[in-house]
Amino acid sequence: MPATTKARTSLRAKPGEVGKKSAAGDQYLSRAVGKALEALELLQPLETPMALHEIAKRIQLSKTSAFRLLRTLESAGYLGSNAWGQYFLVPEIRSVMPTQFLVKLLRTATPPLRELNRELRESVSLAALFENHSEVILVMESPEVIRMSNVTGHILPPNASALGKVITAFQREGRREKLIRSYGLYRFTPQSIIDEGDLAREYEAIRNQGFALDREESVSDGCCFAVPILGQSGDVAAAISASIPKVRIRSEAHEQAIVDALRATAANIRDELMGAD
Repeated sequence: MPATTKARTSLRAKPGEVGKKSAAGDQYLSRAVGKALEALELLQPLETPMALHEIAKRIQLSKTSAFRLLRTLESAGYLGSNAWGQYFLVPEIRSVMPTQFLVKLLRTATPPLRELNRELRESVSLAALFENHSEVILVMESPEVIRMSNVTGHILPPNASALGKVITAFQREGRREKLIRSYGLYRFTPQSIIDEGDLAREYEAIRNQGFALDREESVSDGCCFAVPILGQSGDVAAAISASIPKVRIRSEAHEQAIVDALRATAANIRDELMGAD
């Protein structure tokens, strides 16, 4: 793949932190607006509606306060609700909200990915789930002369790329099928998985082991390991990877060390996204 163009952001306030800063006493910030943004960010990646009590718990409001907030957002056209009192983001807003999530994800993931890049001395990437595809949004190249490259904006094959496979594997069945149909099943190398039954078994294995491996499935002589970044409800809207020339993989223990480093970094990113201390 060609060399990458690195993504950069420079925004003043982190999404989801407005409510916290307001609670700290900044007279110019609105706690109610901050909580409304938190609710929208919470619902954005979900494919199924969420109950009032669960939203209240996640954004740390009483059920009464959360109900007023959600009803206000519903009246304004941001949310919808069903007969069971569950809330969801309306389609028109869902198409706008990923931008908010991506800004937050990029800002949060960049420092730990930089550390991972230094630790492994291999190319590391961050990918995110969009409406009908997964896409690379950040790449940090290996400092080695011989290296595996990636590129921001690259749309990931759901059957061959480690990042594409790990994001697709953790979606609900309907969303998985949509991602596969949107991209198609193409053979990039003799190792690419193009049989639907084999791919279903591959996804099951990925869910069970918690990571995906691309062993020369998308490009010859290259291997890639990817792990998901779990969301607040166990959903997966992003993943990280390490891409390595086959000749530099020394042993199974080396592979496990790479997976362990990726898992630790993904957990760090997840905790920061969730506002963990």
